[in-house]
Amino acid sequence: MTRNPITPEGFVRLETELKHLKSVVRLGIVRDIEEARAHGDLSENSEYDDAKERQSLCEGRIQMLEGLAASAEIIDVAKLPVTDRVVFGTTVDIENADSGDTRTWRIVGVTEASVEDGMISYKSPLGRALIGHSVGEEVVVPAPSGRQTWEILAVRYG
Repeated sequence: MTRNPITPEGFVRLETELKHLKSVVRLGIVRDIEEARAHGDLSENSEYDDAKERQSLCEGRIQMLEGLAASAEIIDVAKLPVTDRVVFGTTVDIENADSGDTRTWRIVGVTEASVEDGMISYKSPLGRALIGHSVGEEVVVPAPSGRQTWEILAVRYG
């Protein structure tokens, strides 16, 4: 089984969504199907078709989340020895060597990455480039606009 590195917070969100889908969404869809069946002829019943489609999507999402939870390897950065190296779960301040633009990113699992929230996947080009490097080092990242050079300014655990 492939491992799925995830932060403790990401695992809690995954489990919360899974519980919500199973205990709230799934039951609501079942009620909708029962109600649509009560309307009679299923061959021309768009409410029934819609509910069955939502059921299929919900069950697919549940299966995916269950697979992710089963293969999850929870990595708690707070329990790791603090160094100046970038590892999974750390928050990194970086500066673009050319533009002087600064960014702050947290390196997280694939399923919890969210650019809007400042979290990038360890598998992203930037995440892969940063992991293993230390404060003061420069990393070169391939980007659609060309190679970018970023300097690691700070690494925070926790």
